[in-house]
Amino acid sequence: MNTAILNRLSPVTEEEKRILSGQNQIDRSLYMDGSRDVISGEKLLKPGQLIDVRPHTRFVAFPEHTHDYVEIVYMASGKTVHMVNDERIELKTGELLLLGQNARQSIDAAGELDIAVNFIVRPDFFAGTLDFLGTEETPLRRFITNCLTGKEETGYLYFQVADILPVQNLIENLLFMLTEETMNPRGINQMTMGLLFALLLEHTDRLTFKRRDDEILLRVLRYVEEHYRDGSLTELAALIPYDVAGLSRMIKEKTGSNYTGLMQEKRLSQAAWLLTNTDMKVDAVSESVGYENISYFHRIFTARFGISPKKYRDSK
Repeated sequence: MNTAILNRLSPVTEEEKRILSGQNQIDRSLYMDGSRDVISGEKLLKPGQLIDVRPHTRFVAFPEHTHDYVEIVYMASGKTVHMVNDERIELKTGELLLLGQNARQSIDAAGELDIAVNFIVRPDFFAGTLDFLGTEETPLRRFITNCLTGKEETGYLYFQVADILPVQNLIENLLFMLTEETMNPRGINQMTMGLLFALLLEHTDRLTFKRRDDEILLRVLRYVEEHYRDGSLTELAALIPYDVAGLSRMIKEKTGSNYTGLMQEKRLSQAAWLLTNTDMKVDAVSESVGYENISYFHRIFTARFGISPKKYRDSK
């Protein structure tokens, strides 16, 4: 972490001074309306503001709450202990915790050198951000972006990315822009966040889950992403390892689709991308994504997109 940025985040705030002087709980009026345990973005953001950053309040435990915005917690220095949906997470320097709007969170008291940074992000901010992730829609991309943007409202993502230098650089850039009083251009912030999301999509191997079902689901989605041409449910179950019938049921319960449906969705989204971004012939695209029967490919592509592969390419 850049020393100048860390120095901006480290000084004891007025709220923390009151806590150190004997006030042994947070001042709810700074965060919440009435008796509701929901932190309000209106309390923390200026009118019209879609994103801001603030250091986490130290020296006192923060009771369980939810947010009416998306929160991204970055550990700039030291560590903090969070309970999220009754699961314990020890967030260490350089790690990221992303919280959907209805994820339940509480935080143990942090020490003076434990500098956690809260990115406060209204969902509207992501309208520009997701433009940088491209147009290909896949089960894995949807799972990650829904969690990142708060559409998966009770979810959270815990990324252990302290050693991924490009991720750290982008977070540092965001912090610089948001803590520099003379500059805060929304477009640049959205672009930087978009690049950060794109990198996180490339590092889903650094996602940590406490529940085995969530970890297995991510492994399923990664497998589909990487083996959509010729993968099989039997091979996937052996890799995890997991009972084939049980894995099939879990995939259906978690995604609303069966394994074959996930594979087909990925194949067709890749085919659409190839049609839009390359000069490959339609027959070659079909074979490239795993369909040797060209007639079948034409039929399911048309059923999915409402037009034939050729017309799809011509429309772009």
